[in-house]
Amino acid sequence: MIWMAFGGVMFSMLNTIARVFSMQMDPFEAQFLRYFCGLIIMLPLVWHQGIGAYVPNDLKGQFWRGGVHTIGLLFWFTALPHIPLADMTAIGFTGPIFIMLGAAWFLGEPMRKDRWIAAAIGFTGVLLVVLPKMSGTGGWYNLAMLASSPVFAASFLITKHLTRTEKPGVIVMWQSITVTLFSLPFALLHWQQPTLFQWAGFFVTGILGTVGHYSLTRAFSVADISATQSLRFLDLVWASILGWLVFSDVPSKWTWIGALVILVSTVWIARREGRRKEIPAAPNSSET
Repeated sequence: MIWMAFGGVMFSMLNTIARVFSMQMDPFEAQFLRYFCGLIIMLPLVWHQGIGAYVPNDLKGQFWRGGVHTIGLLFWFTALPHIPLADMTAIGFTGPIFIMLGAAWFLGEPMRKDRWIAAAIGFTGVLLVVLPKMSGTGGWYNLAMLASSPVFAASFLITKHLTRTEKPGVIVMWQSITVTLFSLPFALLHWQQPTLFQWAGFFVTGILGTVGHYSLTRAFSVADISATQSLRFLDLVWASILGWLVFSDVPSKWTWIGALVILVSTVWIARREGRRKEIPAAPNSSET
């Protein structure tokens, strides 16, 4: 639980810094610099372990994953300067729902009645967050942020497929490589020379991202994933505090209500899935 909460703090701080710089420069340049600096941060690992340790078994899959993730980032960074951090975090709570739907459609996992119910409740929560702001704060950028969620879910599903043949370190490294390469053309469209302060800030985001992913990995390794999902709601607390301190953003009541609805649907289906996995499989069944 502590690892999960700590990871949420790291990503909330990363998102805050990324939003600051995306308001100072072209968002796509900020996207490129975020991953470019993250790649530089990881190079000492390559030097220490050797290049051979990071040669992928499925190079084509790595580039597919990087391309899909880049598309999600284009939506995300487009909306980032225009949406309060709390709203962004609440909309991001839909990620597990899209992953669940994608697992059913693309990985052949059964789509049970309770999964459809959870998806419906979750989308109701999204509407509570987004619709009151369509003519106010964020406007149509809320839909751009929402559009990033299913794309990121697709990236996660590709990652799940890659874990069958790749080590986690290889996947993380090639994510940085491919996203940096795919983001560069968009960054060059409106390139401006970053200041020394901005360079320092993007290197900080690289460190925060690395630590954040490590924390989540540790959390999932020592606890059931269903038990950690309720800790995601703390991300809204961190985002609200940082949004208020840095941007003077005050979350609306609809943001909190919608986030709570999304959280309830996510935790409910996660716990049902957790109990279902505890039931012994039939003798002739196969695990996925």
